[in-house]
Amino acid sequence: MIATLKGTIRARSPEGIVLEVGGVGYRLAMSARALNAVGDPGDEAFVYTHMYVREDAMSLYGFIDPEERAFFEVLIGVSGVGPRVAMAVLSAYSPEDLRRAVVDRDVALFQSISGIGRKTAERLVLELKDKVGAVAPEEPVAGGKDDYYLAREALVGLGFNFAEAEAALAACSDEGAGVEEMVRQALKHAAGKAGGD
Repeated sequence: MIATLKGTIRARSPEGIVLEVGGVGYRLAMSARALNAVGDPGDEAFVYTHMYVREDAMSLYGFIDPEERAFFEVLIGVSGVGPRVAMAVLSAYSPEDLRRAVVDRDVALFQSISGIGRKTAERLVLELKDKVGAVAPEEPVAGGKDDYYLAREALVGLGFNFAEAEAALAACSDEGAGVEEMVRQALKHAAGKAGGD
């Protein structure tokens, strides 16, 4: 089993990289987040890896840190979730964001990922619950947790995509804010950002 690789990046594509190690080129599929962090052709890179073996194929997956690899391995252990879906999940959110979503039973976060429907999202939350452990948010969310989700839903209804809604809500500073105030602050923040671009 190949656990890590260190070498020179020889090529990269939206799906991953070719890493040359001792004269051998290894094709590694990577999440978008890992790909953004790993470097460009000609750069030296160290990656954690997971070899996925099926009867008809062997694939090598690369990760920027052991936490991302561990989460990938947990994801592919969920019924109906293969490496491609697991990579889509890790491309969209960090392991810490995903842990928080599982702890908070945030099915909508998983549904926001391309290729994941409601049933798969619910299965992910249910099956990951005992595997990922609780992670406290980095910063307290303004208002209550339910208010946050309602405000996020309202912003999505107003035309924000999921990531834009979360980014706008992250700017809310009033911890006692209710849903309406959170939406107002998020809209104000988004308008200010658009005006500054």
